[in-house]
Amino acid sequence: MKKQINDGTDYENLKIGRQIRDLRKAKGITLIEMAERISRSVGYVSQVERGVSALPIPVLQSISKVLDVQVSWFFHTDLETPMDEMNHIVRRSARRSLNFSGTGIREELLSPRLSGQLQMILTTFSPGSGTESRERKGEEGGLLQSGTLELGIGDQSFLLNEGDSFILTGNEPHWVRNPSKKQDAVVMWTLVDGY
Repeated sequence: MKKQINDGTDYENLKIGRQIRDLRKAKGITLIEMAERISRSVGYVSQVERGVSALPIPVLQSISKVLDVQVSWFFHTDLETPMDEMNHIVRRSARRSLNFSGTGIREELLSPRLSGQLQMILTTFSPGSGTESRERKGEEGGLLQSGTLELGIGDQSFLLNEGDSFILTGNEPHWVRNPSKKQDAVVMWTLVDGY
């Protein structure tokens, strides 16, 4: 039997709807753009995000393509998050994760939602993997939990070891790379003003 919330909203629909809304907003996609790209009405997309409309798998697949995630992103765990924890706590066993195919990079969302101003993400870089040089709006920082990491900021390059931390202001291009040939590099990121 499906779990219901006091107002009759289906718990699973609400949970998936919130994830869709948070990821859509984090990627800067409007309700109108989403509706157009999945050939549905704005009202329907809004109802899906509020957990009031059913979400058939084909529609979820279309939404997943627009958001550039696998459908499994929305079904990350069999554990149910208690309603009072939903906006505050992420249990280790309930983290949502993304594997960026062919890059050697895996990310786990440590924040309970993507729509807030502050995001926490755990990134694992396999040996030799890294990112392209990029800029982003807002500040971000990281703590290297294990391994070594090469960090490029503008024209400079730094080698970080386990326990080292860093801050990026967003006004200079930057990149990261795991220089090791044997060990993963694990970084806990904090990002301000979206991801």
